Amino acid sequence: MKSIFIALLLLAPLFLSAQIKSGPMLGYADMKEVLIWVQTKQAATVHIQYHEIGDQLIHKTDPIRTEKATAYIARIIADEVSMGKKYAYEVWVNNKKVSFDYPLEFQTQELWQYRKDPPAFSFIFGTCNYVNEEATDRPGRPYGGADEIYATMHAQKPDFMLWGGDNLYYREPDYTRTGMIHRNDHTRGAKSLQPLLANVHHYAIWDDHDYGPNDSDRSFPLKHTSLEMFKMYWGNPNLIFPNEGITGKFQWADVEFFLMDDRWNKAPNDLNDPNKDYWGQKQMNWLVDALLTSRASFKVIVNGGQVVSPAKVFENMANYEGERNQLFKELKNRNIPGVLFLTGDRHISDLNKLERPGTYPLYDLTVSPMTAGKADAVKLDYNETLVEGTLVQERAFSKIEVTGPLKDRTLNITLYNVKGDVLWTKAIKSTELK
Repeated sequence: MKSIFIALLLLAPLFLSAQIKSGPMLGYADMKEVLIWVQTKQAATVHIQYHEIGDQLIHKTDPIRTEKATAYIARIIADEVSMGKKYAYEVWVNNKKVSFDYPLEFQTQELWQYRKDPPAFSFIFGTCNYVNEEATDRPGRPYGGADEIYATMHAQKPDFMLWGGDNLYYREPDYTRTGMIHRNDHTRGAKSLQPLLANVHHYAIWDDHDYGPNDSDRSFPLKHTSLEMFKMYWGNPNLIFPNEGITGKFQWADVEFFLMDDRWNKAPNDLNDPNKDYWGQKQMNWLVDALLTSRASFKVIVNGGQVVSPAKVFENMANYEGERNQLFKELKNRNIPGVLFLTGDRHISDLNKLERPGTYPLYDLTVSPMTAGKADAVKLDYNETLVEGTLVQERAFSKIEVTGPLKDRTLNITLYNVKGDVLWTKAIKSTELK
């Protein structure tokens, strides 16, 4: 009898872990609160216990009941935190601690303003994440692969990750609410992804495949269901237009990130009108106003498709030349410093640099894909904006480090392959973008 009891004790962590479907995942981190996302396999109560590393005082969140109607997801706010600290945390389901074979830690942002130079920090950026599922994948060679990239990214020890769209791929059976929940669950539940989710803060935008079908636009009939899914499964700190897409903004240290929606208002690609909507005027007006009022060292515009490249291929913004020209004109006329772009979609990676007479150049870093299929560059990609030596046609991700004093910050870009080999590096100084 005693041996049976000991065996049950040894197996207990496995039973408890089995209650978690995916997560925990860290959402946004601010100075006074942090979002933690957890999904259970069935209805349950979930709470988080946490303590500052080096301090034994335990903080406990109020329990949240997960329900089928919201895919058994708990979005938990840790609000008994101090600025600029690191915390160890635990997940409790039905008042029992869940065991994991990796540590769980989160952090809060530091109050540096008016006190000292901003802290150095790093983040990783990637797009196009496809997790294979035999029942719904197309026949032939699997499109996804190389999920060891998650461990390679985690090993870089970034402060946060920025997902640049096509973070999952909806497939033909998925275009109901039930189907969309299944696809989100299937991708989020990838076992190799879990340590990265649990210990790195995550922010996201979407592109076509995690909004709807390939090349989706404003006509997609399930766009509001897609938005519901995004709100359920991601932990961004805000949505500028709560019922009109995923546009948002966040700040880390002295850098601001403007999260754009290139689907909600986008006109069909086949519409023959150079002034057709891309972001739409409402979103465009918000962006240029927000950029003008920003005092960030770098103002990073994150978008699903390429912006700077003039190549009118696939879904590059160059195909929507009216809005692209308007954006560049507004940046110059309003004398907005520090702007650069992070983009994806293309299943190639490169850095584009647009020289602008009378003002600073615009950079656009494209990183794609992480685990989805690779693609070949096309002839028009080799144009005057392509920075020599940066076009890569293999699975990759980038690590971006921001360092230096406030008046002379440097943004260091490193592109890595799946194994963690360095493919190229580039340093951009804040003084160059003025």
